[in-house]
Amino acid sequence: MEQTQPSNVTENSKPRVIPQNIVGAFILVTVLFALWGFANDITNPMVAAFKNILLISNFQSSLVQFAFYGGYCVMAIPAAIFIKRFTYKIGILVGLALYATGCLLFIPSGWLMAFWAFLISYFIMTCGLSFLETSANPYILSMGPEATATRRLNFAQSFNPMGSLMGMLVAKNFILAKLDKSTEEARRVIQDTAPDQFAAIRQHDLDIIIGPYMILGLFVLAALVVFAIAKLPHKGEEDKSVHVGATLKRLFTNKKYLEGVIAQAFYVGAQIMCWTFIIQYAGNELGMEKATAQMYNMVAMIIFVSSRFICTFLLRFFSSGGLLMNLAIGGFCLVLGTIFIRGMTGLYCLVGVSACMSLMFPTIYGIALKGLGDDAKLGAAGLIMAIGGGCLMPPMQGAIMDMADFNLGFMTLSSTRASFVLPVICFVVIAIYGFRTSAIHKHQD
Repeated sequence: MEQTQPSNVTENSKPRVIPQNIVGAFILVTVLFALWGFANDITNPMVAAFKNILLISNFQSSLVQFAFYGGYCVMAIPAAIFIKRFTYKIGILVGLALYATGCLLFIPSGWLMAFWAFLISYFIMTCGLSFLETSANPYILSMGPEATATRRLNFAQSFNPMGSLMGMLVAKNFILAKLDKSTEEARRVIQDTAPDQFAAIRQHDLDIIIGPYMILGLFVLAALVVFAIAKLPHKGEEDKSVHVGATLKRLFTNKKYLEGVIAQAFYVGAQIMCWTFIIQYAGNELGMEKATAQMYNMVAMIIFVSSRFICTFLLRFFSSGGLLMNLAIGGFCLVLGTIFIRGMTGLYCLVGVSACMSLMFPTIYGIALKGLGDDAKLGAAGLIMAIGGGCLMPPMQGAIMDMADFNLGFMTLSSTRASFVLPVICFVVIAIYGFRTSAIHKHQD
């Protein structure tokens, strides 16, 4: 009797990265990666925007990131338990509903003209993103052979920065470019001498911010309808029992996984700090306007997108841990350039860090979850919770920026440049994880 070749195996017996029978579902779920990328990078420039609009400190304005990434940290474990009890699809629907709700809450937040209301909106939005990432990442890993899982996730994650780039474009052209051009110093004078005029300027700027988020909320609601009627395959959802205690015990004894959670927290912190504070670096060190500085953020994202595809290809020839380690070393060197080299060269170094960061999130994710089986659902939640690194580190960097310059004896560092010592530390941690993955953990798999 003639034997047919499995659909996920090619003629040379290599497993397909994406099995033919679920390509449609894979594409639909991959769209989510772009959706949360858009939310991330329309939000990063808002740190600088709120600082100018509301006349608050760098530390206070960076609470935008604390609220945004705090939603990931708080909701990841509950989302994983929910998804384990139900399905990936229902988890995606809940995530889209929360995402849309957070966006639409920008409307009453603008009416209140209260910073705390915007922070609550960001928090609810990212509770939804936590559901989406906790669902979509392990779902993509399950859509095919485990041997190609990391490559499959890297491919899906390649569309995340495309959404990020769209978010940056919207932030630049429809928010930053339309805000009142008054400097922070001029606004303080107006606040003291003409409070009614200052209130009108502030309301105008907040209305500008509200518009894109309102449209985003409506778009996410449309995506919710599409996913509600779509038929998605059941992958890795056979066992719906929840054994949180036993699963956590296994995870806490898995060194590769625990180190992956730590590395992921430091990676997300490095990414958010490098991207959020490009605008402050360009403004404080080079006197650039925010809309012009945002162009460099967009260039960084283009580099990130291009490097993601290149590095995904290189994974065919190099170990994921070894490539991760070398990219972390490259990021370490470039951030040192950002700190110690003045002028445009320092800014170019900061932009160039994106080439090194492109591979890190999905690679750490794939390495940490490899071989976990059904524990991957709760394990994925730990890695999403690690995104909380993005909520803690930006306020720390903002606090350093609010300090006076640092005299090192042989040179004086501005507080802006000195603040990038935090990403340097992050890349050291990531490099250590890459080394341990390639030299130690590979012998334990």
